[in-house]
Amino acid sequence: MGSAPAAEARREPLDARRGAEAGSEAARRTLAVLDELLRDYRPRDFGFRLWDGTTVPPDAGEEPRFTLVLRHPGSLRALLWPPTQLAMSEAYLYDDIDVEGDIGGVFRLADHLLARPWTLRERLGLARKLLALPPERRPRAGQQPARLTGRRFSLARDRKAVSYHYDRSNEFFGLYLDRRMVYSCAYFASADEDLDTAQERKLDYLCRKLALRPGERLLDIGCGWGGLLMHAAERYGVEAVGITLSERQAELARERIAHAGLGRRCRVELVDYRELDEPGAYDRVVSVCMFEQVGENLLPEFFARARRLLRPGGLFVNQGISRAADFERTARRGPSFMDRYVFPDGGVVPISTTLAAAEAAGFELRDVESLREHYVLTLGHWVRRLEAAADAARRAADEVTYRVWRLYMAGSAYGFETGRLNLYQLVAAKPEAGRSGLPLTRARLYI
Repeated sequence: MGSAPAAEARREPLDARRGAEAGSEAARRTLAVLDELLRDYRPRDFGFRLWDGTTVPPDAGEEPRFTLVLRHPGSLRALLWPPTQLAMSEAYLYDDIDVEGDIGGVFRLADHLLARPWTLRERLGLARKLLALPPERRPRAGQQPARLTGRRFSLARDRKAVSYHYDRSNEFFGLYLDRRMVYSCAYFASADEDLDTAQERKLDYLCRKLALRPGERLLDIGCGWGGLLMHAAERYGVEAVGITLSERQAELARERIAHAGLGRRCRVELVDYRELDEPGAYDRVVSVCMFEQVGENLLPEFFARARRLLRPGGLFVNQGISRAADFERTARRGPSFMDRYVFPDGGVVPISTTLAAAEAAGFELRDVESLREHYVLTLGHWVRRLEAAADAARRAADEVTYRVWRLYMAGSAYGFETGRLNLYQLVAAKPEAGRSGLPLTRARLYI
């Protein structure tokens, strides 16, 4: 914002009305703190609007990417005290603040505020100014943070974690997903391609990586609403079995399979992968963006179980999110928004950890491909579609749920865009007498 006098000069009310005297004093203090926090933030491509109508436009010459709306005199205190990612997230979730425009722009601002180096004297001074603002907060109606009990990564607790995320109305997910309801990264031929086409391409890409042949048995660990099962059965003639821990997903997947006339070739079971004990029962195994819920300590068991379920000569394709190797060094401590409101008990590891666990389980690694840029595009589609259906999303769930999903998907896009997150497809083989059964070239993947 530059100096405080400059900030004063740029302030213009939306109309001639101003807040009450107490509100005006809180507005003055709020703007003074913002001025201090953002003095070295350039370019500032966003503006502010306060509860009393006071506005601060973006820097001169900058197109406004978004407007940060402070709903009440205690908004800035709610946003920045304590100075954690979780506090910032909850200020948005519970309407202490709002974001009008491109919500993706707020994450650069959050990085600036959380990573800024402060002396102890500066921290104490900022704390005094924030605590001088009213302690008002909005009521917390709607979705509440996850409060799981039991041993972490036990079967019972994992079911609760999955249920927390997925067992809301299927209509809610259908508002922003493609027509097949594929809840994972799409595969784009160009940046302007539509989501339905890119998701169908991804499903077929997975099938080609699996080298599916008619009559083979395919297991999908974490099958979602059955999109990959149905594609593999229809296009490649396989017998497909999917497993999930979400009752809502299983219910809709079974309905869709029946409606498509695929009941003899597809089925969905409500079961954990650890409960499967069918050695060599499947020619191919696939898992798409499920293993983030497995937990680093259980990765050896996850890969060992997948290998045990495969026949000799079989293939396993795993698509999953990873984090940058230096994430632990740069990560901020304390509870996270994602763990509290999105994927409780979830976590991501570096790709090197994943590969080591797969090899230790006895897999031969045949192919590793990053689709990071594709997830940026996918999440962009999801956020825009959700925002376009905001009223329907609030009816299907509630206001807080809508804000959780808007924030988490936009934040994830920022993570992939900056390289903090990545998305990999891994092809692993269980050779039979040294033979993988794969062709000598990758030509089949790029038809």
